[in-house]
Amino acid sequence: MTDAEFLVPPEDELLLIPGPTPVPRALRLAAARPLINHRGPKFTSMYRQIEAGLRPLFGTENGTILIFPASGTGVMESAIVNLFSPGDRVVVGVMGEFGHRFAEIARAFGLQVEELAVPWGTAITPELLRSYLASHDPASIAGVILTQNETSTGVTLDLATLGPQVKEFGLLLVVDAVSAFGGIPMQMDAWGVDVVVTASQKALMCPPGLGLVAVSQSAWAAVEKAKLPRYYWDFRAARKFGERGETPYTPAVSLWFALKEALALINATGLDATYASHRRRAAMVRAGLRALGLELLVKDERIASPTVTAVLVPAGVDGSKVLARLRDEKKVVAAGGQGQLKGKIWRFAHMGAIDEASLLRALNALEEILREEGYTTVPTGTAAKAAQEAAATAD
Repeated sequence: MTDAEFLVPPEDELLLIPGPTPVPRALRLAAARPLINHRGPKFTSMYRQIEAGLRPLFGTENGTILIFPASGTGVMESAIVNLFSPGDRVVVGVMGEFGHRFAEIARAFGLQVEELAVPWGTAITPELLRSYLASHDPASIAGVILTQNETSTGVTLDLATLGPQVKEFGLLLVVDAVSAFGGIPMQMDAWGVDVVVTASQKALMCPPGLGLVAVSQSAWAAVEKAKLPRYYWDFRAARKFGERGETPYTPAVSLWFALKEALALINATGLDATYASHRRRAAMVRAGLRALGLELLVKDERIASPTVTAVLVPAGVDGSKVLARLRDEKKVVAAGGQGQLKGKIWRFAHMGAIDEASLLRALNALEEILREEGYTTVPTGTAAKAAQEAAATAD
């Protein structure tokens, strides 16, 4: 993949919200192909190709990959109803709005939820998780639920350490990787993750509408034992149909076409290069924001997300007005805060098909508007220059 393939023309709106993200032209064309029979050999062939293409991204050789017509929240719910029973006690890591959402889904189905919460903008540390699990009887805990990348704050977890810790206590581990998948490494098998849920509209560069799940071999015992009601979300039915290259009900065929194309693009680039590109773009955005005198929400670079960056709205600046001016005058669409951060931060995504030139365009636009709003007097091009310098030295 090259930046030229992803370049967003100046006359088009530049979507820098953390999902949905820009969809490359090749994927849009793929999604426009004539439909095929989802019970025929062409679909089965595509099923197998997508399944094979997803395995390296999930980091699993033997896990079962399932695809539902759904949003990310839908497959979060699917994990709850397939793994647990009424009254089960689960520990949910909460670092922001989406950890909170997973906790709320679990509560909606009658689970006993204990939140392992940290201040928004910080991460659940290995020390905190170990201390919590060591102080509780593992037999009383049905599972641990973590968010790999908290979209609302731009914090990434150290799953390479946290996953094996959960396994030390013999517990089931579920991970929300919606805004991480394709932009941040996932190694299900190596890290001891039992179920990963994600979606199509973020680093995978596809339109919204596909919910992706990977289930480890060891997790199927929990699936069989679970007593919560399920029909549409039933992993057992999805696995049964998947064995013959089909889905239990009508799939979003057009989106499968797009996903197949996305996986081909990622494969052509290489996973290591894809992840490095996300880190480089993140470094660019953060350097550019700092050059404008803005304060990042996440202070520790070790936990700063490669896919989305949150920045504090400076005192005396109307954050909503700046976002509106970016959108209406510059055709740059960024996001505000959610939950307790509503009105307090701006969020800029740099995942998927967002090229470096477009990020420079966004930083120039933000710099100009902040200057006009009386916040900064830095020379024209300061943010872009800092971003380019960061790109040159990023790993």
